[in-house]
Amino acid sequence: MKSKELLTQSYDFTLPQELIATHPASPRDSAKLLVYNRADNSITHTYFYEFEKFLPKDVALVFNDTKVIKARLYGKKSSGGKIELLINRPLDALKVHVYIRGRVKLEQEIFFEQDLKAVVVELLEDGTRIVEFYKNGVKLRFEDVLPILDAIGHVPLPPYIAREDNSEDESEYQSVFAQKEGAVAAPTASLHFTQEQHQRIMQNFKTAYVTLHVGSGTFKPVESEVITEHPMHSEYYEIPKETKELLDSTIPILSVGTTSTRTIEYYVRHKEQLSGEANLFLHPQNKPQRVNHLLTNFHLPKSTLLMLVASFVGLEKTLELYEEAIAKEYRFYSYGDAMLIL
Repeated sequence: MKSKELLTQSYDFTLPQELIATHPASPRDSAKLLVYNRADNSITHTYFYEFEKFLPKDVALVFNDTKVIKARLYGKKSSGGKIELLINRPLDALKVHVYIRGRVKLEQEIFFEQDLKAVVVELLEDGTRIVEFYKNGVKLRFEDVLPILDAIGHVPLPPYIAREDNSEDESEYQSVFAQKEGAVAAPTASLHFTQEQHQRIMQNFKTAYVTLHVGSGTFKPVESEVITEHPMHSEYYEIPKETKELLDSTIPILSVGTTSTRTIEYYVRHKEQLSGEANLFLHPQNKPQRVNHLLTNFHLPKSTLLMLVASFVGLEKTLELYEEAIAKEYRFYSYGDAMLIL
């Protein structure tokens, strides 16, 4: 008999549709903040602009400085049929892993604005595709595709934000400290920080950065009956030398978001690797070894992100906190409210 915390079904909960945030809080730090303190089992309801008041004095904060690219493209086949292409991640300098809405075959050409063309070079069994990009007949490296995406692409809002992207999303679905292009989903705990608040934190606390280019696999629900049988997606990460020094120290760490957490915890288990592919799955039977505190949003039922939260506080407490958040009408998912676990 498998323990309850290993069964995917245990991570299900019912969320009223109206609690799914479809637009960001404005200003960013006006989002609600649920603070759960494990030391005394207390819950405090406040707002994100009060975030710093709850931070332990000696803590260091680790942020993910990835930058969301305009990964959604609308194009046409030579027949005129419409195609929607969503970039997931580059596999190397030339080959890019994508999702395509619309039927395509091997060597299919898809045409976009600004003379950008994608050619399908592989059809994968899971329905995803591998493409190479061209402009004016010249094959492009992925870094040369990025400025074109910036001009003609669309912000890749998550599937549960059931609306078209708009100009507001170009700034709001991006952290104020985003630096390194490559993510197709925002590290959403980061979206709550205003420029001023981030500056204050940098002045008053030790801070460091990792880069994890969030892929769309982050939204994939766990479909196996037992969570440990889920094939965890991998994402490219980099850890600068100064962050490595912090991670190798004994300073308590507050990880800003699940993506920073996965990066830090992957490094702790593979200390010789400062860059590469991270595919760590944190859950109640694979707990964090280095991260002491977590800032995160409220996540989808049966998601690896919800299981990561449970790796900090356990399954029962996670569901209890989510019930409390639903009762208090917190907003959920990418543009939603935040929770701080101390």
